[in-house]
Amino acid sequence: MIDRAAAPQPTGRGAARRTALFEELVALFVAEGFAQFTLDDLAARLHCSKRTLYGLAGSKEQLVRAAVVHFFREATARVGAALAAETDPAARLAAYLRAVSAELAPGSARFFDDLAAFEPAAEVYGRNTRAAARQIQQLIDDGVAAGAFRETHVAFAADVISSVMVRIQQRQVAEATGLADAEAYGHLAELLLHGLLR
Repeated sequence: MIDRAAAPQPTGRGAARRTALFEELVALFVAEGFAQFTLDDLAARLHCSKRTLYGLAGSKEQLVRAAVVHFFREATARVGAALAAETDPAARLAAYLRAVSAELAPGSARFFDDLAAFEPAAEVYGRNTRAAARQIQQLIDDGVAAGAFRETHVAFAADVISSVMVRIQQRQVAEATGLADAEAYGHLAELLLHGLLR
């Protein structure tokens, strides 16, 4: 999971309040989704003016995209820290997938449905999903090279994993199984580890 774009970086007087407000906005979107909210609704929920919201982004669409970028950027940092804490190849793969699952867990079904339906947000989620798939391929490759995983066709394994991750991102797994995105990543982790370990 990675996204280099940054959330709004307020400066000057009131910067701490704007930063806190943006964090509240992200938490609101993650818990309840964003499609149903107007700027008036958001201003009321966050106890601020629409003008204050416009200080964070020029439109609701830009505000949503900035919040989604922020959500994934913060998640990426925490997933990276979980990965860095492990050295054993199997533990690294497990840690990575479990960390992804943990980061997605707070997201409501409405949030992920809204992500899939709103193209700028779907593009951010999709880019993070592709980066995660590349990371998993590298972790598998490293595990095979170290002898921790059985010999496997890494490109094929990565393609299968990537396909599942895209299906999770596009809400197809949720529709087919009823699993939340975080739960689906947890099950993917179990399948991968059982299939790869010697």
